[in-house]
Order: sequence, then structure tokens, then C-alpha cells
Amino acid sequence: MKRTAVLNVVGLSESLLGESTPQLNAFRARSALTRIEPAFPAVTCTAQSTYLTGLPPAGHGVVANGWFNRELSEVQFWKQSNRIVQGKKLWEALREQDARFTCAQLFWWYNMYAAVDWAMTPRPMYPADGRKIFGIYTWPFALGVEVQRELGAFPFPAFWGPAAGVDSTRFPADAVSQWIAAAAKWVEEKHAPTLNLIYLPHLDYNLQRLGPQHPGIPQDLRRLDALVGDLITWLERRSVQVVVLSEYGISAVETPVHLNRRFRELGWLVVKEELGRELLDCGASRVFAVADHQVAHVYVQDAALIPTVRTVLERQPGVGEVWGEAEKRQHQIHHPRAGELIAIAKPSAWFTYYYWHDDRRAPDFARTVDIHRKPGYDPVELFLNPQIACVKARIAWRLLQKRLGFRMLMDVIPLDATLVKGSHGARPANPREWPICIGGAHGAETGTSMPATGVYDWLYQTVLGRGRRT
Repeated sequence: MKRTAVLNVVGLSESLLGESTPQLNAFRARSALTRIEPAFPAVTCTAQSTYLTGLPPAGHGVVANGWFNRELSEVQFWKQSNRIVQGKKLWEALREQDARFTCAQLFWWYNMYAAVDWAMTPRPMYPADGRKIFGIYTWPFALGVEVQRELGAFPFPAFWGPAAGVDSTRFPADAVSQWIAAAAKWVEEKHAPTLNLIYLPHLDYNLQRLGPQHPGIPQDLRRLDALVGDLITWLERRSVQVVVLSEYGISAVETPVHLNRRFRELGWLVVKEELGRELLDCGASRVFAVADHQVAHVYVQDAALIPTVRTVLERQPGVGEVWGEAEKRQHQIHHPRAGELIAIAKPSAWFTYYYWHDDRRAPDFARTVDIHRKPGYDPVELFLNPQIACVKARIAWRLLQKRLGFRMLMDVIPLDATLVKGSHGARPANPREWPICIGGAHGAETGTSMPATGVYDWLYQTVLGRGRRT
């Protein structure tokens, strides 16, 4: 086997390679670039599960970053157990070829309880007194203590939220990717895994926050390029072959679409009041949408309504396509976790989870970074509320309250979905906005493409030191 490192550069597409990426350009020049036909939906959990099993969502079951659990009547996002992903994983197949094979999984998702030798993933601690303490989960457990003793604490506040991808007094904009890259070097020096899966999220933040055409994006590209270039050089000096790939490209958007508000107007969606706030009651709703970037799983618990709901969706401004059972089978996403219908946004649109009509009645978590409680993905968490005067002073006050042991709500996130300027999930019409793979199993030529399910075999053959199977 050939020792291999896979650098998952989130959001990287061919359209971003240019003057700001000299080191990636050089790597591409000696390692042909292959476009990846995007997984559907083109979101983190689905794409990674497809790459690591070689199966479509109908096979591995990861139909989005989150979905409606019909038994619990709850929407669940960003769960972390690898046992959610059905099918044989890449590391399991490679271990069958050679029992000496080892694998490190660094911040790829569905990381917990994966059958790998070393793992790291973000995981806060929640003591019984209501506090939330930033931290990471590692396997073996001692790994987290050892790596943070040498590298310092993982910069959790910069992993997601308003501090992600932004220079601050606490962290540089690329703090998380820098830390993960350093951890990858640390694992390589200590353990020399056969396969090292490394997640580098730096581009993801401002591509969503600002959009791919924003004049600030070249600076992000330069930072990412320097980091990746250094990591490639360092790994290759240790005789580790490198593959650079991405999960999706990010396209410019300008129109948020609020499907749940429409379903509420039609009397299908049920909201209950708690402490003066409105909460979505999924179990009691006949129809509701679980929004995830440019894709929404629409759960229709009254089967008689399916034709009517489909008509409403097809007439909804911002909706490009609607898939029912036939289309789900055609696109291999006909898994029980999927919605009865799937809505796909038009290229310049994306879906919110919002269901309230009066912001004063929005749930308390709406104005916070709370990826697990919200019944849908919320990229507005990347912003600070511009309507709050001296917002940083409010943050400092909230942190002081926390240190003093008081309960507090970090309510600094706006409710203005028009702030978001980049999204993904649908298949971009322009192949230059598709995800890419550079390096790995020989036999590809620049300009070719492979399906997302083909990445599994690509990596399998790369580690075995073979050419790509045809």
C-alpha cells in the first residue's frame, strides 16, 4: 500500500483556481484535475458518505446533513455517529486487503465510533448545570489531551459562526484549518497512518457569507493556498502521496425561499407556543420542509396531500424542481429517511427553515448559533446582527455572565436571510463550479469527470498503488 493523505478542501472548485492559488496550480500541473459530478444533495454529510462508501444516498442513507426522524418525530441535524452511515467504509475495505492498514480521520463528519485508528472531531461538553464547554472528541481518548498539549486548544469558536473565517483579536481567519493541518502533521509524525483523511474548511465560510464573486475571496484563496501548499510539500517529503478533493462548489445566491411559511399559510404546518415563542411541531404537522442549503426534504404526513403539495411547490417562486417517488428513484435518493417530496432551488435561490411570520415570536435559538436545535440548516449563523448597537460589547457581556455562572443567551444572530450570498446543494449548471479531485490513481486526464460514487474506488486504488479501474 502507498501511504496517502486526502486533503478535503471544502468549497474548492475549478472556477476558483487562478492567480490566488499558485501552489494548487503547481500541484494540478503535475497531478491531473478531475471534476466530480456532485453528490445529491451536494452537502457535507451526503458527499462525504458517498465518497467513503461508493454508494448513493439510497444505499448509505445520508440524504442530507439532517432529516426528520419519523419514529421520534424530531428533525435531527449534524449527528456524529458513524453508524448512521450504511455500507462498507473505505477503511474497512482497505483493511481487508492488508491487516496492517491504519487510518486517521481528522474532522471529516460522522467521525465518532468509526472503525479507524485515530479520530478527531468537534464535540462540546454539556454539564448538568446548563453550560456548553467547547471541546473535541478523539479516539483514542488520550489523543485529544496529547495533541492539545502540544498545539493548544482547538479554536472551536472559529469552527462555525460569526467568528469563522474572520480575523479577530483571538484568532486569525484561517485558525481552524491551520490547527487541523498542524494536527495532521502531528498524527503523521506520531503514528504514520496509511490513510490520513484531513478536513480543511477555510473557504467554506466566506464563500457562503460573501459569495464567490466578492473581492475578499482572493485573500481567502491565498491563505488556503499557502496552507495546502505547505502541507503537500511536508507530506511528500515524508513519502506520503497527496490527493486534494472537495465536496461541492459554492454558487452565488440572492433569494431565500421560506417554504415552511407557505405551508403554515395553507394550514398544514403546526406551531405551538412555549414561553411566548413559536416552536415548530413536526409530529403534529401534515406538511413541513427540512431545509438544507438549496435542497429541502418535504415531509407529507398526510399522503392524500402529496399531489397538492407538489403543485404548491412547483408554483413557488425560487423552486426549480420538485421530485416525487419516480425522480427520487431515478436519482438514487429513495431512502426511507428522505422526504415524500424533494424541492430543489433555482440557481440563485436557497431554502431557509424559517416558519414564523413575526420575528418577535421567533424561537429563542433562532438568534443563536445552535446547529442541533434548529429544524434546518442556517447559514445566517455566519453573521452578527447589524441591528444591535455595539454588538461586540454585548458578546463580551454575555461571556462575562457565563464566567460568573449565570445563564445567558448569546442572541447576536440576525434573522435576515438576504445576507447570505453563497450556497450549494443543487448541481451547478457550470461544471467549473463542481467539486474536484487532484492527484491520486493515475489514468485520468484534465477535463474529465467522474461520479461522486467513483471517488471511493479512486481513493481505494490510490492507496493500493494501482491505476484507476475502468
